Amino acid sequence: MKTDYTKQANDFLSKTGATLEIKFLKHGYHFADDKEERDIYECTLSRGSRQYKFNFGQSLVNSGFYYTMGKRKFNIDRKYLQPEHSKNLIHHIRKDSGYAFMNNGKSDVIHYPKEPTAYDILACLQKYDVGSFEDFCGDFGYDTDSRKAEKIYISVVHEYTQLCTLFTDSEMQEMQEIQ
Repeated sequence: MKTDYTKQANDFLSKTGATLEIKFLKHGYHFADDKEERDIYECTLSRGSRQYKFNFGQSLVNSGFYYTMGKRKFNIDRKYLQPEHSKNLIHHIRKDSGYAFMNNGKSDVIHYPKEPTAYDILACLQKYDVGSFEDFCGDFGYDTDSRKAEKIYISVVHEYTQLCTLFTDSEMQEMQEIQ
């Protein structure tokens, strides 16, 4: 089922003739301050001969492929996401890993990863000019003496610049509505 948000993002891509390719890279730390691992995807936003390639860190809630038994969590190899394992997933996992699954079904849950949608990605992109480094720090609460803030600023400006090479000013304004 497509939400209005997903439809809005897909309609924007279609209207502008842009495509978005999303490919799983790994489960790991994405942001410098991450305390938990998340699924990381390589995204390629293309339009004509131009493209912008970047990594996207999925939300923690939608990341990971694991089995919970009560409060215990067991990571599952992503190979079990393949169609040949879908019918008897627990049997395949149990056979290869030796996990001791409970059979009561009440506390046993398999958590499947969710690939980000076009909306998830487009809504997170930097669609506004953040101005100078001082403006950026003032608007987002960073210290102007911080190297970390400077690194983030450079990344944000790069992302905005890349989007400006793909889309016109009016299209950037339209993309700002995707939020």
